[in-house]
Amino acid sequence: MKSNRLNQYNRVVAIGGGHGLGRVLSSLSFLGPKLTGIVTTTDNGGSTGRLRAEKDCIAWGDLRNCLTQLARRPSVGSLLFEYRFNGESELTGHNLGNLMLMALDELCVRPLDAVNLVRSFLNIETRLIPMSEEPTHLVALQACGQSVFGETNVDKMQDRPIALSLDPEVQATSETCEAIQQAELIILGPGSFLTSVMPPLLLPKIANALAQSNAEVILIDNLTKEPSSIANCTLDQKVNWCHQVLGLKIIDQILCHGEQSYQEGNICYYPLRSSHHIGLHDRQALADALSYMVSQNAHLVNIESA
Repeated sequence: MKSNRLNQYNRVVAIGGGHGLGRVLSSLSFLGPKLTGIVTTTDNGGSTGRLRAEKDCIAWGDLRNCLTQLARRPSVGSLLFEYRFNGESELTGHNLGNLMLMALDELCVRPLDAVNLVRSFLNIETRLIPMSEEPTHLVALQACGQSVFGETNVDKMQDRPIALSLDPEVQATSETCEAIQQAELIILGPGSFLTSVMPPLLLPKIANALAQSNAEVILIDNLTKEPSSIANCTLDQKVNWCHQVLGLKIIDQILCHGEQSYQEGNICYYPLRSSHHIGLHDRQALADALSYMVSQNAHLVNIESA
């Protein structure tokens, strides 16, 4: 398997949220405990949004999604965690996994403890860490000077924001910063650029950890244009967004879908689309593409050091 080349790394970190991060983590799950997912916690829609409004908790939805995609199937545990209530009651629309995480959080000292309990229950080796254990919301600043509050509203914006921030300002988890500082490979995306990829980068301690990291950083682009104000952004513009927020250049390579495999500068094109859905990356293709990219980078490093 080509993806075995990734086994040379002892510490791989993937940063993001939504279905995109879950897809990356499940693609690389063969790395087991060598893989860590740092998960965005700013979602305020659906079941997650309702729980946040009632309990003032962190957003559990993206964490639940990652846990679901990493869980071995079929199993009673994974079926329970994915179950969504139907009918007409106060539970309608709620996901049982979100409720379980919230309940465990109330029983534990830290949200991370709740995540680790579910990982143990579902027999998941890959580490998952919320970007922060304090509730916060994404805020976008418009060119007119007005602010748009909340992830769901930011996604609905017609015009591209000129800046992003978190309200309230919160602290990154210490485990997140440690994982980034020790990482040998860091993966950003895919996923909604403004609402999945960017929020963790807005935390100063994560930005500082990235500045201190010697890891190779790869950005995975989406397969299709996302339905948001960022839809017509070029790759260069997205990369510049990241670099402006962080105050430094960190992205070394970019992985994009292509009908054939080839490379242009630091952009690698590879057939990545799943045969089941045009918007989903094929898991094996994603692992193989990342394996190819890191092997090519290692080859270049060996040439330069010779």
